[in-house]
Amino acid sequence: MPEGAAFTERPLRIGLFTDTFLPDQNGIVTSVGLLSDELRARGHHVDVVAPDFPEHVDSRADVYRISSLRYMFLPTYRLAWPTRKDFERKYDIVHTHTPLTLGLAGVRLARKWQVPHIATYHTHLAAYTHYVPGLTSFDRMTKLVSRVSGQLYGRADAVIVPTTGMLDVMRDMGVRDPVVIPTSIDPRGLEAAPPILNPWPAGTRRILSVGRLAREKRFDLVLDSLSQLDNAHLVILGEGPERAHLEAHARQLGISERVTFLGVRPWTEIGAYYRLAELFLFASDTETQGLVLQEAQLMGVPVVAVGARGTLSGVAHGRSGYLTMPGDVNALVRHARDVLGSPELWEQLSAGARAFGHTTTPGGVAERVLEVYARALGVPSGVAALPSEAVTPRSSLVYDR
Repeated sequence: MPEGAAFTERPLRIGLFTDTFLPDQNGIVTSVGLLSDELRARGHHVDVVAPDFPEHVDSRADVYRISSLRYMFLPTYRLAWPTRKDFERKYDIVHTHTPLTLGLAGVRLARKWQVPHIATYHTHLAAYTHYVPGLTSFDRMTKLVSRVSGQLYGRADAVIVPTTGMLDVMRDMGVRDPVVIPTSIDPRGLEAAPPILNPWPAGTRRILSVGRLAREKRFDLVLDSLSQLDNAHLVILGEGPERAHLEAHARQLGISERVTFLGVRPWTEIGAYYRLAELFLFASDTETQGLVLQEAQLMGVPVVAVGARGTLSGVAHGRSGYLTMPGDVNALVRHARDVLGSPELWEQLSAGARAFGHTTTPGGVAERVLEVYARALGVPSGVAALPSEAVTPRSSLVYDR
């Protein structure tokens, strides 16, 4: 900027690149949607660059869809197939949230446009190699996923992880100085959920679990735990490739009548299920954060969960629920019995869960992300905007719908 020129700010033009978005429902979708909402509320221009779903009609104005193909290894997902004409628009900041085709497109575009690339590492990728046939065994021998991920994330201008439990993963990749910013949940959407028909049979203890029905989520251990809990009924919200296997596992355990698989429910209804639940049971040991834990606690539901990586900081052990060692079904059962067996303990944990769940807000998270943007752009902390008369390549960025 020429000496003496006035500094007049203009909003940032931000591209949030994600290989999963609505109508998918998962932690990344929630995180990206909330971040976009908060950034736009602060006056910035945001595109959520996501795969196209041919039968889905967007209700959000911020979504920019890219042509996609059905992903053969995960049929409920779409894999974007971007072309040059898809990216005539340009951004001041490219923020990638996944490492597949759109994440890689974002990396290339940031280099082409000479703008900062910010990457959020939402998913512990090494735990998902089983979705590509043969990759798990090959990765054990070569550490391919870690090495390739290190090249991708190590070149970003800044890397964000949701919990301190992921810092060792970043170190193994050779990524220096990642920033820990928890993903938030907006309690207003959960609390505003209208009443639903109660899916739990009358007189039973109401246990809830939420997530994609996939091998790494370990719903089999949740079912194993249920088989040892008297007079309890489990409702599972979610869909995925392991559903048939889990239904068969429930039959083998003799608990089919005590489990209700409800599939994917609209986000507007989710809060009502939490409102009715007495206990949230969760056994995944691959989470980078575990947003469903935060959802449950925001609604005052005590949590019993496996403590590993991201979930280690996702529950206040002894105050909002309990954490166990991975795979320890006996501990899951013991803590679940304690919570359900003592009204006084349940009330104490429920109050603690609400307090712990409100420790982060969407607005506070967005402000911290904007601080990362400001550092990457080289503008004063707290500004997170660009001088309108800047003569860098970013001055020519255009934003056309």
